[in-house]
Amino acid sequence: MRTCRRRLLLLAGLVACAPPLAADEGMWMPQQIPALAQKLRALGFEGDPSAFADLTGQPMGAIVSLGGCTASFASPEGLIVTNHHCVQGSLQYNSTPQRNLLVDGYLAKTREEELSNGPGSRVLVTVSVKEVTEAVTGRIDPRLDDLRRFDFVERRAKERVAACEAGGLRCRVDAFFGGLKYFETAQVEIQDVRLVYAPPQGIGNFGGETDNWRWPRHTGDFSFYRAYVGRDGKPAPFSKDNVPFRPAHWLRVQPAGVREGDLVFVVGYPGRTQRHQTYAEVKETTEWAFPRFVRGAEEQIALLEALGKTDPELKIKAAARLRGLNNALTNRKGQIEGLVKGGILARKEEGERALAAWIAGDPGRRKEYGGVLPALAAQQAEAERTRERDAVFASLLASSSMLSAAHSAHLLSVERAKKDDLDREPEFQERNWARVREGQQRAQRTIDARIDRALLAWAMARAAALPAGQRISGLDKLVGLTPGMTKADSDQAIADSLQRLFAGTRMTDEAFRIGLLGKTTAEIAATRDPMVDLALALDPLYLETREAAKRRQGASIRLRPLYMRAILAQSGGLVAPDANGTLRVTFGVVKGKPGPDGTVWTAFTSLKGIEQKATGDGEFNAPARQLEAIRALRAGKATPHVLPAIGDVPVDFLSTVDTTGGNSGSPTLDGKGDLVGLLFDGTYDTIASDFLFDPVNTRSIHVDVRDMLWTMAEVDGASHLLREMGVGQDESGGLSLRP
Repeated sequence: MRTCRRRLLLLAGLVACAPPLAADEGMWMPQQIPALAQKLRALGFEGDPSAFADLTGQPMGAIVSLGGCTASFASPEGLIVTNHHCVQGSLQYNSTPQRNLLVDGYLAKTREEELSNGPGSRVLVTVSVKEVTEAVTGRIDPRLDDLRRFDFVERRAKERVAACEAGGLRCRVDAFFGGLKYFETAQVEIQDVRLVYAPPQGIGNFGGETDNWRWPRHTGDFSFYRAYVGRDGKPAPFSKDNVPFRPAHWLRVQPAGVREGDLVFVVGYPGRTQRHQTYAEVKETTEWAFPRFVRGAEEQIALLEALGKTDPELKIKAAARLRGLNNALTNRKGQIEGLVKGGILARKEEGERALAAWIAGDPGRRKEYGGVLPALAAQQAEAERTRERDAVFASLLASSSMLSAAHSAHLLSVERAKKDDLDREPEFQERNWARVREGQQRAQRTIDARIDRALLAWAMARAAALPAGQRISGLDKLVGLTPGMTKADSDQAIADSLQRLFAGTRMTDEAFRIGLLGKTTAEIAATRDPMVDLALALDPLYLETREAAKRRQGASIRLRPLYMRAILAQSGGLVAPDANGTLRVTFGVVKGKPGPDGTVWTAFTSLKGIEQKATGDGEFNAPARQLEAIRALRAGKATPHVLPAIGDVPVDFLSTVDTTGGNSGSPTLDGKGDLVGLLFDGTYDTIASDFLFDPVNTRSIHVDVRDMLWTMAEVDGASHLLREMGVGQDESGGLSLRP
């Protein structure tokens, strides 16, 4: 056991003398998968686990990131498959009240009809991941205070990124296990991304928020992009002269799909999990952060829905923000229920007590780890001291697209004035200048003074209610707010201020906003634009909160690795690091489970559920052509996509894979690495597995490949895409299964 523990500490949980793993927990780093060979064999996997560690091979070379969602190449011509809800930005960008793609969907019959996603679109293909721990955190002077420690580590990470990107790639350095390990990821960044096909809203978002995070589900949550590059094969901005990207690897579609009990893999870019947080951190999230978010989201949703009813154009402009708020709102409500009613918070407290007892039970452990839990608790208490002000301030900056643009322009001007790129804040290094500009170009399709004014008024009202000692002084001075002001007086002061603000600002003008990005700090101030003036009044507090955050991060660099060493040593087995937006592999089996109140969640749903749910209105407005295709199927029209076990075309299925936000669009692979579906959701009852995995009840929801193929062939006439993916048609017009 001692030898095993030494090895565990040496490799920080990447390889260890692992006991049998429980359930299907783990968003594993690709290089960890070979160590899981025994577990995979027990689940029936007959392939080579080391294939998942080869990022330039099959299937890993086909997996891509969209920057918030996952996707995968589905043909040698750069066709990309992902979730319908992951292409909302493209649909919104290309929509007008006269041609609302958000509702009607889109299908390009030819390459010429494929629509640009607009500025800022990216497809990122990971080509290498390597450990750089020593280069980032090795030989740090222990006498450095927390702020200087943060600056030291950040500069080293920026140096690594700069060296990596000298080869023309896009690179990042990420902390794993609380900074115990650092890894550098290199990616090919494709800049020309185009919309190829998205089914109508009544298919891609069937069930809407009513069914979101729920089971049974009947949502055809799939869509297609295409990646384009210059004629030399290298990434290039959008141009009509660009040609489809030819990936080295793409996924083979398996039209036969999966059956209950089959092993499946999900490969993607999960966002964030918090399974290694302290009890105090999870407690604050449970009792303060999430309830606060729920209240704010409900208020913003009400504002945006009311605005959307006044003008179809506003409804389109607010669509992506509204859908994101609704999705996050349901998620946070489920997280709260799981943390409280599901007992996860209590289990976190119990786990930390066990860790403290384990540390106290041995003199060597007391010497090495004894101070880490109290130190982390003190750090958490310090962060909570100004948390309400900090949260209100963050929501103020985020509420208005115009204010955010002015704020970014001012910060960029400060950073541009620095001669050494390594001295600049990461988001404003030269490598990101084009992205900042593209963001403002893209914003022109959604920016609207009516939306900005409503949300800014909401955020200012929250700021007006802050107690003395936690005020946003720059806003108070500009608007005329004081602590203890009556709501009527503060509302009037805010209304008067907004009237002046929006009467004089030029921030709705794209040329003006983009012009700010090239100005010096003095030139920006000289514009005397009211929205710029507001940003300038707020930015001193922004700089203050940024420095405080850096100090806390510097303390984390000092404390978290020690905390994680204790957790890893106590566990005595292979441990997956928390998700952090990097490439991961998870696996499980297709499996239903008992539902609430004696019901049973079967592993598959079918077209029959669409027939039963379709109302012809709102969230359950299935397209007429889909219902007609179902009727033809019922009348005896042949299709190879019926699953015999259910006697119908399967729409969605459940599995035991461990996933979270960011996994949306991740390909679901069978044991041969073939595409059998797309991951798109979790279930409401176990959303809180982000904090502590539930090995009994956790399920993920996938759209079934058979529903995708049936919809493309029988509903939307996308046969040309099926042929491109290597799925042929038989003489009757139906799809033929390949051997």
